[in-house]
Amino acid sequence: MKPSSAILGLALAGTALSGAIAADPVNKAAQDRAEAIVKKMTLAEKLSLVHTYFPPMAKPDKPLDLIPSASHLEGIPRLGIPTTRESDASLGVANQVEQRKGDVATALPAGLATAATFNPQIAREGGVMIGSEARAKRFNVLLAGGVNLTRDPWNGRNFEYLGEDPLLAGVLAGEAIAGVQSNRIVSTIKHFALNSQETGRHVLDARIDPAALQESDLLAFKIAIERGKPGSVMCAYNKVNGDWACENDALLNGVLKGEWKYPGWVMSDWGAVHSTVKAALAGLDQQSGQELDPAIYFGTPLAVSIGQGDVPMSRLDDMVTRFLYGLIDTGTMDTPVAATPQPIDYAAHAKVAQKAAEEGIVLLKNEGNILPAAKTARRIVLIGGHADVGVLSGGGSSQVRSVGGAPVEIPLTEGQAASFARMTWHASSPLKAIKALAPQAQVTYVDGSNPRAAAAAAKDADLAIVFAWQWQTEAQDVETMALPDRQDALIEAVAKANRKTLVVLETGGPVLMPWVAKVPAILAAWYPGQRGGEAIASILFGDVNPSGRLPITFPVRAEDAPRPAPVGLANLKAADARRAADGNVNYGQSAGIAPFKVDYPEGANVGYRWYEMKARRPLFPFGYGLTYSSFRYSGLQVQGGDKLSVTFDVTNAGRVAGADVPQVYVRAVDAQGIKTFRLVGWEKVRLEPGQIRRVTVTVDPRTIARYDIAAKGWALEAGSYDVAVGPDAQTRALVGTATLAAKTMKP
Repeated sequence: MKPSSAILGLALAGTALSGAIAADPVNKAAQDRAEAIVKKMTLAEKLSLVHTYFPPMAKPDKPLDLIPSASHLEGIPRLGIPTTRESDASLGVANQVEQRKGDVATALPAGLATAATFNPQIAREGGVMIGSEARAKRFNVLLAGGVNLTRDPWNGRNFEYLGEDPLLAGVLAGEAIAGVQSNRIVSTIKHFALNSQETGRHVLDARIDPAALQESDLLAFKIAIERGKPGSVMCAYNKVNGDWACENDALLNGVLKGEWKYPGWVMSDWGAVHSTVKAALAGLDQQSGQELDPAIYFGTPLAVSIGQGDVPMSRLDDMVTRFLYGLIDTGTMDTPVAATPQPIDYAAHAKVAQKAAEEGIVLLKNEGNILPAAKTARRIVLIGGHADVGVLSGGGSSQVRSVGGAPVEIPLTEGQAASFARMTWHASSPLKAIKALAPQAQVTYVDGSNPRAAAAAAKDADLAIVFAWQWQTEAQDVETMALPDRQDALIEAVAKANRKTLVVLETGGPVLMPWVAKVPAILAAWYPGQRGGEAIASILFGDVNPSGRLPITFPVRAEDAPRPAPVGLANLKAADARRAADGNVNYGQSAGIAPFKVDYPEGANVGYRWYEMKARRPLFPFGYGLTYSSFRYSGLQVQGGDKLSVTFDVTNAGRVAGADVPQVYVRAVDAQGIKTFRLVGWEKVRLEPGQIRRVTVTVDPRTIARYDIAAKGWALEAGSYDVAVGPDAQTRALVGTATLAAKTMKP
């Protein structure tokens, strides 16, 4: 048996995984250098670095080399400070609504697909790739690192993020950030914090117990910051417990800069600034995309506030020092981008995107081993989802104009996303990819608009594949988890006509499946990126053994989730009606939506912990996924005391090589007194048939501790803890107990 290191929350990126924490998050040399530069600066130079242009709307006083993108900040050559150009986002170098004509980039699959790989190396490789393309396109800040936890299945930006568990999300976000920054550019981490829905994001107040916030969303941020060391943190649009996130003293000064000692700079989201003095004193360091705010709060108003003594000069110095620290620590300061765009090896980068998609696709059902499909199949019918030409992409600021173009692009005529998002398919045809892998078969496509015609086409096929979809985008939540455009009826009609029906889901999260018992096979492909068609085909025919696991719970009913529909929908619809009646009135970023509160009574019990707490059985649990192999666990050993470690054997009991993701869960109590199982570690294990691997997981104690607000730290109670090893959050293949000593830890 070959020993193996397991995934922990505290391992430093790029090193052997361990439980060690860096004693000091600050690079002293970078700090000293930043402070020395600030001492040489004039007041005007300092002020010039704390607010940035939004190039599509910018009207600078002098001509600047503006690239249509998210942000531009002119450098100060005499001090060696480079111009910073910022681009969205986590899935590739974005080019929403093709503002840079003809500029393409490699599109990774959705963040949820990367999370579903349970593979930090995939996250890192994706970050390296998109960071290299950003640099080649002359961007040196990438607005990546989305790590908001999935609290509601209908959130429009779930697809961008990394699921519902703070350990999984934090580890993978940290690796992706480290990958981006390996190119000597800055990556952000965002959106700090509790930006958990899109409906009313500019007006809502997200309310949660502070200790519960530390144990959930903030823990994901903390783990990611430790692993990735992002140069900047982006604060969110919403309020948190009564204060705007970008002027929230408790979050920015109290937690981020105080308890965590974060040394980089806090940038605002675009249009998320509401004040000058309060924002500056609360910890905001830079106003992003100034044209999208009601005023350039960190321009002349900040200068006046400093002159009047409302904002100390020392605070401005700190703002600029933090900005420079982020540039210096990441290598951005000393590695200028080229004066012109550089060549990119798109063919090599496409392989990175395809590998991520292949490892992230989750086989949800395979009744009768209908998959892998035989390459000797004579007739295969593809139905719906534009599968003849491409695969669906999520919308919003993360939208990548991918290599190959957009064979289907549908403009939005209404809604909050209409100005910067289009419903877009990447040019990766499942039809073409399946034909390539089954050249002897007759492979045809019908669009699925007529369920009766689709059923007739599928009736005599060896395999009928329905490509079902639900589009999600930034700025809008889906109002229902049901598939749109009568797709449920389409699936039922095809399944009734042909027992060998496979459903491929191209969605940004969970959807309702009233037909789940009527189809033998289901694949969750998420938004699979620019090589999604090829990845799906590889899984279908067994060229790749599926190994994805759900990073998010699929409920049976919408009512099983903490909130069955977006909070504030009535406010949104009332605002829509007023705008329609008022004609061209500009309501600004708030879109005229009346403010409202969103309560999170589940606290730290997000996702699978909510379902356990409420004794609600999901349709498919967190961590779940099938393969073409079978795996067994045995030989459990649990060691307690001062440090909890869990050791066990994994055996490939199947006939083909494959990868398994054994997961370790520990039952512990949170700050609200609720006891649930939590994910504390996992390992992605690749085994040949009959091969055995011994796995050891050493547990990060924060994952099982409660947060003590008064002590500003973690407290692990002495006592007995239930331990379980299994293939998902519900299945306990091995069980044991550990007796642990009491322990307290700083954040």
